[in-house]
Amino acid sequence: MNRAKIAYKPVGLALGAASGMLAGAAFKQAWKLIEGEGDAPNATDEDRTWKQILIAAALQGAIFAVVKAAVDRSGAVATRRVTGTWPG
Repeated sequence: MNRAKIAYKPVGLALGAASGMLAGAAFKQAWKLIEGEGDAPNATDEDRTWKQILIAAALQGAIFAVVKAAVDRSGAVATRRVTGTWPG
C-alpha cells in the first residue's frame, strides 16, 4: 500500500462521517420542500403511502450518493495536492 493510500485512510474515515451528517441534513431540507413535513417516512410507518415511502427512499439514496461522491473526490484531490499521489 502506497503512502498516499495510508495517509488517506484517516482522512477518508473523517470525511465519510462528515458527509453522512451533511447528507442527512440535506435530505431533511429536501423532504421539507417536497412534502412540507419535518420527518420523512420510515418504511414501517403505517400511516404513510407506498408512494411517499418509496419517493423518500429514492431521494435519500440519491442525496447520500451525490454527497459521498463529492466528498470522496474532494478528499482524493486534497490528498494528491498534499502528497503528490492519487490515493485511489
